[in-house]
Amino acid sequence: MVNRVILIGNLGKDPEVRRLENGAMVAKFSIATNENYKDRSGEWQQQTEWHDIVVWRTLAERAETTLKKGMAIYIEGKLTHRSWQDQEGNNRKTTEVVASYFRILTPAGSGRKENSGGGGYFPSEDNETGIAGNNADTTSDTTSDTTSDVTKDAAADDDLPF
Repeated sequence: MVNRVILIGNLGKDPEVRRLENGAMVAKFSIATNENYKDRSGEWQQQTEWHDIVVWRTLAERAETTLKKGMAIYIEGKLTHRSWQDQEGNNRKTTEVVASYFRILTPAGSGRKENSGGGGYFPSEDNETGIAGNNADTTSDTTSDTTSDVTKDAAADDDLPF
């Protein structure tokens, strides 16, 4: 059985970070994903979905220092459901993605403060946290002229997360 969620979207606000009594950190934030489609009359429509994201421990520390409202982000995690009672005694439910990995997709220099832990579309291995073995394949601009454009495009397609 598999419970895996992959999302690419924009942060709706800066992460809310809490430190629990046992010392663990938890960060919560939401991201928006968009879907574009043509309706029956042929007009383009855009549907936005909001997803609640939770990250724990070192990933929460990284979220606190690097994530800012509006950034594009890639998330991997699992879908969870929680139930609780609010202050008036009403039963409430929520669905969240507990992220095990995230990557900042916003290019460097687009409003983020310097040294905030991201490196644009292909962060360095230092900026990666979460699933082991996910290394960004950065192709140098100084590739030899003997490599065809078709080969370069095929190699770039292999790095797509979907």
